[in-house]
Amino acid sequence: MTAASANAEMIRYWNEAAGPSWVAMQERLDAQLAALGTLVRERAGIAPGERVLDVGCGCGGTTLELARAVGADGRVVAVDISAPMLERARARAAAAGLGARIEWQCADAQTARFADAGFDCVYSRFGVMFFADPPAAFTNLGRALRPGGRLAFVCWQGRERNPWMMAPALAAMQHVAFPPPPPPDAPGPFAFADAGRVREILAAAGFVDVTHEAIDQPMPLGNGGLDEALELFLAVGPVGQALREAQAGPEQRERVVAAVREALARFETPRGIEAPASAWIVTARSRGAGG
Repeated sequence: MTAASANAEMIRYWNEAAGPSWVAMQERLDAQLAALGTLVRERAGIAPGERVLDVGCGCGGTTLELARAVGADGRVVAVDISAPMLERARARAAAAGLGARIEWQCADAQTARFADAGFDCVYSRFGVMFFADPPAAFTNLGRALRPGGRLAFVCWQGRERNPWMMAPALAAMQHVAFPPPPPPDAPGPFAFADAGRVREILAAAGFVDVTHEAIDQPMPLGNGGLDEALELFLAVGPVGQALREAQAGPEQRERVVAAVREALARFETPRGIEAPASAWIVTARSRGAGG
């Protein structure tokens, strides 16, 4: 698959399939991912008055936090390929009174034209693993950073280290067809699991001082309990995608629901459903004027 066709497929997926589901589940997904987004923001060292590019901003949860961090004198440009998610993001910013600090762009960050040296920081919470051409994408983002500007993003480690996502999918696979596993470096949730590969990509794109910080902590899947977690997994992610693509009938769907429920039940705790999860926080900076 060429970079252009792979990217076209991602745009279709996040506008027609995943985007509407994420909008419907926005509050639950924000609660699930908020802690990791906060860690990245802290590592990025966002300061008042700065200009920040939020890559893959989704429904705007990260963008609102960045807008608060940069203050009235700062600016956040939030970019995403999903029009439904951006619509929700704009509404949330307006309700929070932060719209004046934010510029929204429905665009592909790997090819969008940003102002040269226009940003102090490029930030992303799980928005960079879907690039069809990562070297070109990070070269483009590096061009948008001022000399010495910062890059900070969070991405998932390998499948085997993220049972929160894989256990329900493996259970569902017994009853509904899933697509063949993609190559390890294909665009998708685990595309940046290989830290060495990511360092090579960033170095080739002109970044220096690349660091990987391993984050291993439970992923909250449903503070409201098993039913809440089950509803989430049936709507978004690989299980939801497989059910949609298979056009599963009532009996098949019932078998999938039972299997996923059983898989999630293994992660019940007094705090709700929590499963092991592992991510990388990656930081780097653009090469300064002196190299």
